Amino acid sequence: MSETLQPIIIVRKKRRASGGHHGGAWKVAYADFVTAMMAFFMVMWLVATMPQEQLGGVSEYFKNPSAVAGRSAVMTPGANGPGGAGNVPIKMFDHLRNPPGAGPDTKVGERSDAAERARDAADQERLEALQRALEKAVASSQALAPFKDQLLIDITPEGLRIQIVDTLNRPMFDLGSQNLKDYTTRILIELATYLNQVENRVAISGHTDNTPYSGASDISNWELSSQRANAARRALVAGGLEEAKLSRVVGLASSVPFDKTDEANPINRRISIVVLNNAAERSAARSDDALTPVADAPADEP
Repeated sequence: MSETLQPIIIVRKKRRASGGHHGGAWKVAYADFVTAMMAFFMVMWLVATMPQEQLGGVSEYFKNPSAVAGRSAVMTPGANGPGGAGNVPIKMFDHLRNPPGAGPDTKVGERSDAAERARDAADQERLEALQRALEKAVASSQALAPFKDQLLIDITPEGLRIQIVDTLNRPMFDLGSQNLKDYTTRILIELATYLNQVENRVAISGHTDNTPYSGASDISNWELSSQRANAARRALVAGGLEEAKLSRVVGLASSVPFDKTDEANPINRRISIVVLNNAAERSAARSDDALTPVADAPADEP
């Protein structure tokens, strides 16, 4: 018996193609990620280096960056009206194009403040240079060196201060008098040449110790200190100091002692000359303005 022929069955299995490189789509995604990270770090750098007022401009911009009217619940006021883009971001980087004081777009207050700071810095350098010149002169000048122990020079909030103080054996004035000793006159005349080297104005004050004035009954240390300050003024002018450079001449009696622990100390008897800085001049001007009386308005005629 012949064998029954069986049909041959061939099973074909389809192989699924592997993902491979996804057709390069991952590269696009990675590029987007790198771009986003770069933008993120640039924003972080700007935030870290940007002044506070400009950060406010950035904040306002992202609240409503639209250039047309929008429907924001909180409308940002700006040049384009409510809901439009604010004008703060537009000026955000003006400090790079127009530093304060350098261009018309800069606010008037910013220009004024920057100019004022620049003037004050130059003024400080000028006074410090004058201080060094005076200290050198006191150490080497034939007119000033003998009195170096009586000449005190320092920088104060008002400016450069030069104090000529009494010592027990070398007073500046005759006892109870406004008359300058000859050597005090020579000191002041020498100082005048240095005071003219700067454009700053000068304030002079006279000081006494707390010993009551023993002269005429109608004169006190207030009058005496004022007279001595004025005598110092006359000597400085005789030495060449321009009258226009004088700001004030006052007598303070014993109200501002040099030695607060011993108000009878001879060092409290002194003449103080201050080369005024710009800040002191502005303060004095504001005080003068505050004290200037306002004229009454004319009464209405009946």
